[in-house]
Amino acid sequence: MIKGSVLRDAIISGANSIQNQRSQIDELNVFPVPDGDTGTNMSMTISAARRELLKLGDDCTVEKASAVAASSMLRGARGNSGVISSLLFRGFSKALAGKKEADAQDIAKAFESGVAAAYKAVMKPTEGTMLTVARMGAEAAAKADTQDTTQMFSIILEAAKQALAQTPEQLPVLKKAGVVDAGGAGFVTILEGMMSVLADGLIVGSTEAAAKTETEKADFVAKGVYAAKIDPNMKNFYCTEFLVNKNERASAVKLRAFLESVGDSVVVVDDEDIIKAHVHTSDPGKVLSAALAHGYLSGMKIENMKEQNENRQQEGQGLQKQAEAERNPGAAKFKYAAVDPDTPYGFVAVAAGDGLRDVFTDIGVGAVVSGGQTMNPSTDDILQAVQSVPAKTVFVLPNNKNIIMAAEQCVGLADRKVVVLPTRTIPQGITAMLNFDDSLDADANAVAMMEAADRVSTGLITYAARNSDFDGHKIRQGEVLALENGKLSFTEKDIAKAAYKLTRSMVRKDSSFVTLISGCDVDEEDAEELTQQLSAKLSANVEVTHLVGGQPVYYYIISVE
Repeated sequence: MIKGSVLRDAIISGANSIQNQRSQIDELNVFPVPDGDTGTNMSMTISAARRELLKLGDDCTVEKASAVAASSMLRGARGNSGVISSLLFRGFSKALAGKKEADAQDIAKAFESGVAAAYKAVMKPTEGTMLTVARMGAEAAAKADTQDTTQMFSIILEAAKQALAQTPEQLPVLKKAGVVDAGGAGFVTILEGMMSVLADGLIVGSTEAAAKTETEKADFVAKGVYAAKIDPNMKNFYCTEFLVNKNERASAVKLRAFLESVGDSVVVVDDEDIIKAHVHTSDPGKVLSAALAHGYLSGMKIENMKEQNENRQQEGQGLQKQAEAERNPGAAKFKYAAVDPDTPYGFVAVAAGDGLRDVFTDIGVGAVVSGGQTMNPSTDDILQAVQSVPAKTVFVLPNNKNIIMAAEQCVGLADRKVVVLPTRTIPQGITAMLNFDDSLDADANAVAMMEAADRVSTGLITYAARNSDFDGHKIRQGEVLALENGKLSFTEKDIAKAAYKLTRSMVRKDSSFVTLISGCDVDEEDAEELTQQLSAKLSANVEVTHLVGGQPVYYYIISVE
């Protein structure tokens, strides 16, 4: 039988496991554009559960542990992979409702329920993804003949690993790139962390755990903010971190032993190539000198915690609010507003960049959530924005395909009607807003707005985030990429040339409007010059305008209607 405290620790361990491996999982993303990063999104989603689970006592039931995890993951879900992860845990929780402990068959039914919940929410499930990996684990559990919970979980994990290994055979793009599915890898990584508790009673350590206090473990902030009070008489007040690039004599065990002899709060994590170390010490020079015996050093950081503490204590409770804002960007911007019966409709949009925020505000959007590509807001971020708009019905414009699922989770959470329009790009979101008609009801507007949005073509000029051999293109990191409606068109070395070439190729005989939205890395004069060139070369029937969007990631967003 699995107790609630064991399930609690297992999920915490799973969260730590994927947090430690999220960079490697991010690297499995095949498409070379800067993206939301699967490992990061899944890690941030389950980390929302970890923060709440750390508050549960040892007397919690499996019902309580799973319900807390499911609820917090639902609100903290980021990106499609994060939402699917939250749905798996939501179904898992439903199957454990009313149970104090769980036996092997309960675990099998919980996984089956989780998979069913995830598949139900995905309109067109693709095999060879994390859905397949989870399903194969659940199917193996259903066939397993065992009453041992640890053995049952082991069977699930092994089936999931085998399914993950087969994902390249199911998705040719993975096979060509020589990688497995990133979401599936993330799911297996979480299961491995959970298995560590079930099999060995050990919670996988987090590489970010060293700065956590015993009284409030959730106070650690990813950017290194440490809000706990520090003893003014403490001896080891230099927080020292570094990476050791291993030589042939490197030993993580010996380095850990030395660090423990000269300091405290020691964390040492290693893999085949590097050792990552953290220690609080009175003599960082001595620490670094000793570490050199194990290889050359990089990423060194030494901070005087006494000085930091003196500054931070002045901030008092304000620091806690800042820490929460950093964990949950965008959430602090919105204040709850009760529904105004005289306000039938309101709007929420997701966009990054001051210029785009102003554009959406000017055309009637009541709350703009900061986010987009590489910055997927959580369901809770979007929910708080929705509930800051005092309307009976709130339309949500995600404006990114990886944010749509997170937005859709708000439908069942908000205290007002929410209609999510599946806008995949910024131009679609702008056009949808411009086609709102207050004389129509919500359903008719949803149809008309999306019909208008679907008529818009979107071009994107960005850069290659990684080397890739994709769709017949040999791509080098840093190259300029031109995408038309999400598909890679060509690569270039010059940003303006790429934008000019892509725009001209997108314009059709019936096109009337072209809008260039310049990003934060584009000089405004260069954008105006490009606008004039296009105006001169395109048909006189095509109106070309320029907006300063200020968005990151995309040098230009191009709208053609």
